[in-house]
Amino acid sequence: QVQLVESGGGLVQAGDSLKLSCAASARTFSDYAVAWFRQAPGKAPVKEREFVAGITWSGNITYYSDSVKGRFTISRDNAKKTVSLQMNSLKPEDTAVYSCAGRPYTISSYPYEYSYWGQGTQVTVSS
Repeated sequence: QVQLVESGGGLVQAGDSLKLSCAASARTFSDYAVAWFRQAPGKAPVKEREFVAGITWSGNITYYSDSVKGRFTISRDNAKKTVSLQMNSLKPEDTAVYSCAGRPYTISSYPYEYSYWGQGTQVTVSS
């Protein structure tokens, strides 16, 4: 069983930076790939979650959506059982609830392939 808890969301202005954190409770956290998804206002089902970034269990491989590539950076610290998402040059269209999710070893961009989810943290970017 893996429990994930996000933190770090908030209200910022366009161009600002924000860092999200995902803390895990799993004893074998290093066996899990972790991804960040976001859900824009008004889109409820799991299938509407947009893949943002992912990192493999080892941290050696990362993937980003085209919309955030070059602005966001995902990283992990297995000793501290945390995954971070550094978000720079934020835009109003980045406004969403950001959730971290875990699955064994490899990254997937499909939310239905993740078994473990955090509760989400709100990020609001004003223009």
